[in-house]
Amino acid sequence: MARYTLTHKVKPEDIVDAAKSYFGREGLGLETVDEGVCCIRFEGGGGFVYIFTEPSEGQTRVNLEVTEWDNDTKIFLRKIHKMRA
Repeated sequence: MARYTLTHKVKPEDIVDAAKSYFGREGLGLETVDEGVCCIRFEGGGGFVYIFTEPSEGQTRVNLEVTEWDNDTKIFLRKIHKMRA
């Protein structure tokens, strides 16, 4: 399992929406197994992606736990980094 963290000014719900588009059925085709305002979990392809956000000094800390989806997660993190707040 790999863990990644990114801090950004994007709102937690925008992170979750971006994750749904990228990892979900419209994107990579993973199944959403749990979702909230601050978090989302996908499963499929023998692994999972769990994304949870938390406030951090006026920004949002984005935490990811991943199994089998490391390369796609790195691409997603680059997309998040380019998002405008």
